[in-house]
Amino acid sequence: MTVLISPLPETATPPAPDGGLGALSTDQGNLPLDSVDVQADITGLAARIRLVQGFRNPFDVPLEATYVFPLPDRAAVTALRMEAADRTVDGVLKERGQARQDYDAAIAAGRRAAIAEEDRPDVFGMRVGNILPGERVTITLTLTQPLPYETGDAGGAATFRFPLVVAPRYIPGAPLPGEQAGPGTAADTDAVPDASRISPPVLLPGFPNPVRLSVTVDVDPAGLPLTEIRSALHVVTEERAGDRVTVRLQPGERLNRDFLLRLVHAPHETSALSLVPDETGEEGTFSLTVLPAGEQRPRPRDVVLVLDRSGSMQGWKMVAARRAAARIADTLTGDDRFAVLSFDHVVERPRDLPAGLHPGTDRNRFRAVEHLAAVDARGGTEMLAPLAEAASLLTDAGRDRVLVLITDGQVGNEDQLLAELAPRLGGVRVHTVGIDRAVNAAFLRRLAGGGSCELVESEDRLDEAMEGVHRRIGAPLATGLSLHADGLRVDPETVAPRRLGSLFPGVPLVITGRYRGAPAGTLTVRGTTPSGTPWEQRAAAATAGNPALTALWARAHLRDLEDRYTVSGGDDLEKRIIDTSLRFSTLCRFTAFVAVDERTVTDGGAPHQVVQPVELPDGWAAPAAPMAAPMIAQSAPMPAPGAPPMAAYGGAVPRPAPAGRPRMGGAARGSMRAPSGGAPDFGGGPVPAPEPASPPKPAADEPRRRLAAELERLPRVPVADRAAHLVDVVLPLLESVAPALPGSSPLAALMADLQALRHTPQTDVTTLWDRTVQVLTDVTAPPAKRAFWKRPR
Repeated sequence: MTVLISPLPETATPPAPDGGLGALSTDQGNLPLDSVDVQADITGLAARIRLVQGFRNPFDVPLEATYVFPLPDRAAVTALRMEAADRTVDGVLKERGQARQDYDAAIAAGRRAAIAEEDRPDVFGMRVGNILPGERVTITLTLTQPLPYETGDAGGAATFRFPLVVAPRYIPGAPLPGEQAGPGTAADTDAVPDASRISPPVLLPGFPNPVRLSVTVDVDPAGLPLTEIRSALHVVTEERAGDRVTVRLQPGERLNRDFLLRLVHAPHETSALSLVPDETGEEGTFSLTVLPAGEQRPRPRDVVLVLDRSGSMQGWKMVAARRAAARIADTLTGDDRFAVLSFDHVVERPRDLPAGLHPGTDRNRFRAVEHLAAVDARGGTEMLAPLAEAASLLTDAGRDRVLVLITDGQVGNEDQLLAELAPRLGGVRVHTVGIDRAVNAAFLRRLAGGGSCELVESEDRLDEAMEGVHRRIGAPLATGLSLHADGLRVDPETVAPRRLGSLFPGVPLVITGRYRGAPAGTLTVRGTTPSGTPWEQRAAAATAGNPALTALWARAHLRDLEDRYTVSGGDDLEKRIIDTSLRFSTLCRFTAFVAVDERTVTDGGAPHQVVQPVELPDGWAAPAAPMAAPMIAQSAPMPAPGAPPMAAYGGAVPRPAPAGRPRMGGAARGSMRAPSGGAPDFGGGPVPAPEPASPPKPAADEPRRRLAAELERLPRVPVADRAAHLVDVVLPLLESVAPALPGSSPLAALMADLQALRHTPQTDVTTLWDRTVQVLTDVTAPPAKRAFWKRPR
């Protein structure tokens, strides 16, 4: 077999003239993380991965190292192992609160310990404590990942994506009082109560490569006709042995962008039903793959195109986003209606195309493309208002309703957005296009739900990606899908995904779940074509010896349960999530892996704490001049008058360390020395700088006082006057106080709905009035603190 390795062009990076601010070193180095080793075995359309992180203590006192890192959002983390000196300790999966207590107790008692926690489906935190001076500790995580697969006219392609850096994210909301949840550079807020756990410091440009990165991928086609391997963003080498191919990353690369391989296959049939019995034989896991074929029959559509123009989209991403949006606008027909919204901290529309849907005429499409061509990056990522406005426009159930979001997804308030938007997007097909080399894929996939998520890592990839988007925003082959079992006892509460969505040509539908009894029978997927005729596809069961399927199902099922918890909460649902995670040994946001060495190695004093800085993502614009702050301000247009100040990428403003706790990155300047007596260490990260000046704004209590006064007046407004009062009184009030309450997503969404009320008088005013009362009540109430991994409810 001959396999062609075809790397995509590399983006040239100019050499740094010097080490840059913060580029300090000792004889043994000054950052705890010294290596990351990714070893992946791909068999068919699944990958088993070993991620090995090496931590070394360059100081003369015991060390606790913290590292915020990404993992594939669909991967199931099933094991952790800690190795130090001659000791090997296997981690135990426990309820998250209990795991943290065990870890803290071990550190206080002078024992080595490690804990791995999930903060987002693709963002994790690792803490390794009581590493002795000069000692090296390795942490090995084991995970299983499915490979997304899609077919075209020339065959199919599977994608192996392994993220390597957590990009800075926009953090909206009002700061919460009290101790922060983590040591990050962003303050916890009412919209993102764990912001300080997902905002590690960022290395300044020019910092010498602090981490040795190695990636090895062994590919076993497992009968699939593999014809080509495409390497995206990295240069790789390959070795062949029969049908197996080994791909290795070129040495010297940095952890600043996703690692991507695309495995191209010749056309083949992938529809199948696989059953994996448990050891008891009384139950097991099923995986059904349906690859539909057929022709789409177009029907009139309502399409809302939402384009992110925030500061993090600067550079090639903005160019690609404009091209993608224009390509979608050009596919519209005269039978379609559409709207185009571009947003940062404000929402803008094309000139001469005010709020509302407009026919897809040549003239209107030209106006939309003209608007898109002038869009540039600026400001913060206030995403809820444009998506809420889009949802308010897509209400005609007699037409195909399509929402397309083009963004890098770099926001921290994912749970808040999903909770607010889920009730409004019923019946709407959401398609997301993620543009970045370190994209927030987890959020974009969660938002898409039954729609699709297309990821674009370079302009070269854009045309190929847009072909998939065009297929999916067209008419589906079948909608209203449902699963039916014959002879196989399926537990309906375990089926993932919970919403089956729609079927599109060449886009496989993968359904997993649990069954009871004998491993035999058939499963049928049924739906309705656009013409109203029934559609179905049936698959007979075949027993498979692939235990990875159970872990992949557990991860998908836990993700569905966590999304339901985000929307509705509930102690029963929380207990179900924890029980499922522990039973199937799969990490989730309510559990954590903890490893504790029983041997005492220190006297129990508090270890020196260092948080590993991360790379600036490749393709993100460097600052015009060096800045001594973990989150680097970018060269972007100034916000409009009255808009919230936007410092750093996407608006995440650096904050000083809370009193009594060292700033992220380690001890204060000059307080530590290297074991060999080298240069003083500053904790490995950039030196803190004073907070940037912000424009004057009203006293913090004044906006809430005005909203509270209006809340008292609302009960006295006659029912007949409520619609006018919402538009003429409440909306102007919200618009006037919004700049002083940046990041209040419920307030922004309410404003969008009140603006829509101007154009749609038939809106249910009673429901909108009740919601206005509730939002004003929530905004004027003092914020409450909860465990950071639990959504306030």
